[in-house]
Amino acid sequence: MHRSKRYDAVLFDLLTALLDSWTLWNDVAGDPDAGRRWRERYLRLTYGAGRYVPYESLVAQAAVEEGLPAELSGHLVRRWGQLRPWPESGDVLRTLASATRIGVVTNCSIALGRQAAELVQAPFEVVVTAEEAGAYKPRPEPYRFALDELGLPPERVLFVAGSRYDIAGAGDLGMDVWWHNRIGLPADPTNRPLAEHRSLGSLPEFLASTTATATDPSKRPS
Repeated sequence: MHRSKRYDAVLFDLLTALLDSWTLWNDVAGDPDAGRRWRERYLRLTYGAGRYVPYESLVAQAAVEEGLPAELSGHLVRRWGQLRPWPESGDVLRTLASATRIGVVTNCSIALGRQAAELVQAPFEVVVTAEEAGAYKPRPEPYRFALDELGLPPERVLFVAGSRYDIAGAGDLGMDVWWHNRIGLPADPTNRPLAEHRSLGSLPEFLASTTATATDPSKRPS
């Protein structure tokens, strides 16, 4: 039986799926509970924003709506270089890059998105930000921008989400979605990913299994 890859590339959410942005936000907020509320509010705002508006203004708005000082946005930006990848990110990305193309699609400004991608130290072929796409995920523009850069149709690309909002966004465009739900964010019962895990560690095995069953669509992994 001839076997071929199901996916020709893997696109990642950056700030949640590959980087531990939660720890930095908590530290800037001065309290883990406040940091998580601020970060979750920011996620709701950015994923509901639609057309691009300055990223830092959304971060400040999220702080104010959670009863925190707007100035925290500037503190966060100044400490952006302190973001750190999840412990397994490097090994997983190096493994994937040896066999497939990889890239990121992030709800971020161009400057902060490029800086954050460099912190991962992975050979990304594309790094697409909301600013250059002109819209925030889950609108289709950022995902489509990345697909155009790769020159691939959506069904040939796996998207690794960091939050539930990407599941519908990437999925509606035709990409399969694998959810790295690191901190146990609430699921969206109306949109289900192919798989959901608390670590990236099983992603290479998942991709290997899709290669092994690519000739039989009825045996796609779950």
